[in-house]
Amino acid sequence: MKLLMFLSEAMVPLVIFYITGFGLLSGRPVLDDFIEGAKEGMKTVAGILPTLVGLMVSVGILRASGFLGFLGEMLAMPAALLHIAPQLVPVVLVRLVSNSAATGLVLDIFKEYGTDSQVGLAASILMSSTETVLYCMSVYFGSVGITKTRYTLAGGLLATAAGVAASIFFAGMIG
Repeated sequence: MKLLMFLSEAMVPLVIFYITGFGLLSGRPVLDDFIEGAKEGMKTVAGILPTLVGLMVSVGILRASGFLGFLGEMLAMPAALLHIAPQLVPVVLVRLVSNSAATGLVLDIFKEYGTDSQVGLAASILMSSTETVLYCMSVYFGSVGITKTRYTLAGGLLATAAGVAASIFFAGMIG
């Protein structure tokens, strides 16, 4: 275990020294390359920042207004037919947009029902098995200017549905 801890602590400095050493041995201007990469990174951040702010604000508004709770109540009956706990409906919906907001909802579930409850287990499996589809599409495609996404949304939603099904299945097996 001590070896693993040492390796995990030493990995970042080793990678930095390796990249710097390789660049110097190759005759590259390492500092100039670093500064150029940092400039490009800042341009990327500036390009995706409006999208990120819009997503965060919209999820915050939905959560603070109580609309997510309302939507969860409206979808409780169809969710029950699919064996989805009503407490997970807002998590499933928000997880499509924002991982951090979904994590906040899951933490609320943990506080109320406990981490070892069937709902808590399903929520934790759900968080590990689904992806923030709309977030990834808007940030990654928006940063490089892709406007025609073809089958990405359908594939992402299908993968999310598979993740939800897996969380229900495995939580049922465990709980």
